[in-house]
Amino acid sequence: MLVRRVLGRGFGAVGLGVVVVLGAGPAVADGPRLPLPAPEADLAYHGQVAVSAGRVDVGFIPQNHGPSAVGDATVRLRWSAPVAFVPGLPQQCVRAEARTVLCRTGALPADGTGGRIGVSVWLAGVPSEVTVRIDTVWSDGKVDRNPQNSRHQVLALDTGDVYYF
Repeated sequence: MLVRRVLGRGFGAVGLGVVVVLGAGPAVADGPRLPLPAPEADLAYHGQVAVSAGRVDVGFIPQNHGPSAVGDATVRLRWSAPVAFVPGLPQQCVRAEARTVLCRTGALPADGTGGRIGVSVWLAGVPSEVTVRIDTVWSDGKVDRNPQNSRHQVLALDTGDVYYF
């Protein structure tokens, strides 16, 4: 009986020691942590702009040069003149302001492309030229360290000519 009590207490002490050691583990892990680097993606937009009699046609293909996939991104199209009429936006686009339309790109795999997005609008007053700005406003939390290929400013004359970006 004495042997049982000593062994029982001994195992209890060992068990308690394990609990104390395990209990101290998280306190060490909760110390200062370095922030994890944000995942990176390199979004790009390649397309064209044409203006004819006040109608502006913008078409582009979103692309992700990687290294991380992007679940979805939002592209802003902004005209230098107020938009008077939008004949019909693609399902993934919405009018945000008098001069602005926002479009979702959909999922963009690393080193992949998305579907073509085309937006046509009629401008107020039929200006002889218009500047269209294209840029990313949201990229699924990914960092784009090369924004030059996802920010464009295209000056298009009302001649029907196609301007590429």
